Amino acid sequence: MSAQPAANSAEAATGSPGPDAPSDGLKAGLKNRHLSMIAIGGVIGAGLFVGSGAGIAKAGPGILVSYALVGLMVVLVMRMLGEMAAANPTSGSFSAYADRALGRWAGFSIGWLYWFFWVVVLAVEATAGAEILEGWMPKVPQWGWALIVMVVLTAANLASVSSYGEFEFWFAGIKVVAIAAFIVVGGLAVFGLLPGSDNEGAGLAHLTDHGGFLPHGPGAILTGVLLVVFSFMGSEIVTLAAGESADPQRAVTKATNSVIWRVAVFYLGSIFVVVTLLPWDNPGIADKSKGSYVAALDSIGIPHAGQVMNVIVLTAVLSCLNSGLYTASRMAFSLGRRGDAPAAFAKTTSRGVPQTAILGSVVFGFVAVWFNYQWPDTVFQFLLNSSGAVALFVWLVICFTQLRMRGIILRENPDKLVVRMWLFPYLTWATIAMISFVLVYMLTDKDGRDQVLLSTAVAVVVVALALVRERLPGARRAAATEGAGSEPKESVLP
Repeated sequence: MSAQPAANSAEAATGSPGPDAPSDGLKAGLKNRHLSMIAIGGVIGAGLFVGSGAGIAKAGPGILVSYALVGLMVVLVMRMLGEMAAANPTSGSFSAYADRALGRWAGFSIGWLYWFFWVVVLAVEATAGAEILEGWMPKVPQWGWALIVMVVLTAANLASVSSYGEFEFWFAGIKVVAIAAFIVVGGLAVFGLLPGSDNEGAGLAHLTDHGGFLPHGPGAILTGVLLVVFSFMGSEIVTLAAGESADPQRAVTKATNSVIWRVAVFYLGSIFVVVTLLPWDNPGIADKSKGSYVAALDSIGIPHAGQVMNVIVLTAVLSCLNSGLYTASRMAFSLGRRGDAPAAFAKTTSRGVPQTAILGSVVFGFVAVWFNYQWPDTVFQFLLNSSGAVALFVWLVICFTQLRMRGIILRENPDKLVVRMWLFPYLTWATIAMISFVLVYMLTDKDGRDQVLLSTAVAVVVVALALVRERLPGARRAAATEGAGSEPKESVLP
């Protein structure tokens, strides 16, 4: 079996693929339609359909401000990431950029933390999907459905990157069509224009008629931020996937420029429909077994609203599983190329698939699923909490990396600065302040406190390992020397 050699650190962080294919052994198997749908659907997770009810119950109509604040953070972070990714598309994305801009310890640490986050997500989503499928076909046990879902999507990712792209194209497409239909139908019902609707339509009255726009006070907006922030994780996936397309620079630029309307339409638009169709304190919104979208559809009189939404939620779950496995494996692949993971992770098959990185990621996902069934309130809860704040850590690292990478890009490849962060560096520092404030505010919330403290503890351990590793003679240099001075060659695996 032949495989791609590890590339040196500088090449992995700044080397730009050619116009027709990646230069790192991966293949340009993603088409423009794949990337477009990954970009559009990447920010739509199951948390939007199911978890939004808790935020509405806590903050009332003011949850719109919470979503707008988090959406603003995502737009700014994606703009920064887009600036770096358009200049230097690579499978390691922000981890590779952090490696170059902040130091090897940063690339190692954030790469492994991000990988850890997504393999835990695999377990969460596999279990959620299994619960829905068991409800439809109870003869197959829940663990059986979890196994089936994981095996099918693992096989798709192992086949080729185009298989991942095709699955994600349809998964994301269903989510996009569903939310668009929900906004149109719900919007008509809000103003009493939907024929046959059971909801009389109160216009905008529900935004203020049950205790005001902020029934629990302004502080509830921040509580809402804590509840919705993690439903936005995944926006950055397109910058990793772009490295396996024929024109990564164009794909990243397009995705970065469209993030504003995506957040505005899919998040703010759909939540606006919910809080105008129903009073925020409607019991159906807080019903965890249904969710706010089902409550809204029930109020209109949509038949079998619960089952319709279950199909959409299952699609969102499968999409998240598919993308989670892809993202974790590509981050493991990048870490392997930079000498920060086992060298086997950097090997690709003749189809350009990092097979070992995929299998290594899915094995941990299977173990996490087992923990979820064996010790859901102890071991698995620890995994959840210890990865809970990683999304915010990733965004912080992107901010600090962009502060340094702007100068590096201007010095080395100024013509590649086709996407620019607005009002640099002021908006970058403002974003850092916003994310830091959210992390500090999480310490005032019981669940948030556990997540921040445990995630910080895990991060400290990983950073300590990175610093110790740097001091080990030849540990990293050997991998760098092996690939230095030569471009990786195409694999000849059968």
